[in-house]
Parts: sequence; C-alpha cells; structure tokens
Amino acid sequence: MKQVAVIGLGRFGASVVRNLSNSGCEVLAIDADEKQVNSVAESATYAVQADATDEATLKSLGLRNFDYVIVAIGSDIQASVIITLTLKELGVENVIAKAQNYTHGKILAKSGADRVIYPERDMGARLAKSIMTTNLVDIIELTPEYSVVELTAPEFFAGRSLAELNARIKYGVNIIALKRGSDIVVSPSADEMIRQGDVMVVIGKNSDISKLEVN
Repeated sequence: MKQVAVIGLGRFGASVVRNLSNSGCEVLAIDADEKQVNSVAESATYAVQADATDEATLKSLGLRNFDYVIVAIGSDIQASVIITLTLKELGVENVIAKAQNYTHGKILAKSGADRVIYPERDMGARLAKSIMTTNLVDIIELTPEYSVVELTAPEFFAGRSLAELNARIKYGVNIIALKRGSDIVVSPSADEMIRQGDVMVVIGKNSDISKLEVN
C-alpha cells in the first residue's frame, strides 16, 4: 500500500486526499487550519493540524518515509516553496508541488520539486480537448509529449482484432486495456476483438494519439 502525504487541504488538496483514499492509499492529510483538517478527517488515514513551514514539524511527521509528498498549497507561494525545499532537505524522495503559474513552477522546480503540476491549466486543456474531440473520454498527461487516454473505439475498429488493427505499427500507440461497461480487459491479447462501444485505454505520443481522435 502506497503512503502519501498531502500538505494543504484546500479544494484541490482535499480532492486529492479523497481520491487517493478511495484508491486504497494510506493518506496523511496536513493543514494549519483546523477546519480544513476536519473536512477530510473521515477520508484520510490520518489528519493532522500542523504548520508545515516549520522544519521540526515536518521532521516529526516522518515524511521522508512516505512514497510521495504532495504540496497542494496554491495561494501562499512563499509557503509552498519553503515546504518543498525543506522536504527535499529532509530526504523526501518524491515531492509533487502545485504551482499557480509558470514562474511559481520554475521556482518550485529549482527548490527541488520532482514534479510540478498546474491543475487549473491542465483542467482547462482537458476540457478544451474533450469539447473538440467527441470520442475522448479522459486523458492523463505523462509528459508534455506523452499521455494515457481513454477513447471510445472508432466505429471502423469494431469487429476487428488487435492484431488486425496493429495499432503500434499503424498509429504508433499501444492499447493497454479495454473497458466494456463495468468490465475491463487489462493487457488484451492480440486476438481480442474490439466491440462497438468499447473504450480503449491508449498510451503513446500525443501526435500519434491524435490520429485516433476522430468523430
């Protein structure tokens, strides 16, 4: 079971806590505001009221032993930078930090953040893409160039096997799973047939995935 700490329990941080908990992670939720802590107390494994800008406090929480620490503070740029820097100095291996904008993100990266995320920007991009692409169900950006996407299988895929489609050669992508209602076929075999209405989980370069994003 993965252990994840979330520092900052605003709307974004609280949402991360709930989703991680629902996914089976052990989650430590941290915020200086008692109300924010109480709001996720039922979802988190542990919920702690603490000043995360204090190095002694962070050390006492044993965060270096967690798989990931997410700095979800957005409004207080100085606090997010201080916390990120302190976490890395304490030996936390994977620090994910939320940035308000590009400049904030650059500072976080220079402070040692292993990954910087831009929730508002990314959500806006996902919304725009979903509006422009009718068969796109969901998208997870791995890097600026690569993504994992869920796409409703194009009609001309129906009734054909993965071997026939040969997506890796023809499109440069890998179909890593198929969703059929409440069922999911993980790592489907080459002779697996695509059915009408199937949702394909595809990984690849964005420019290659776009070849499948047809109406």
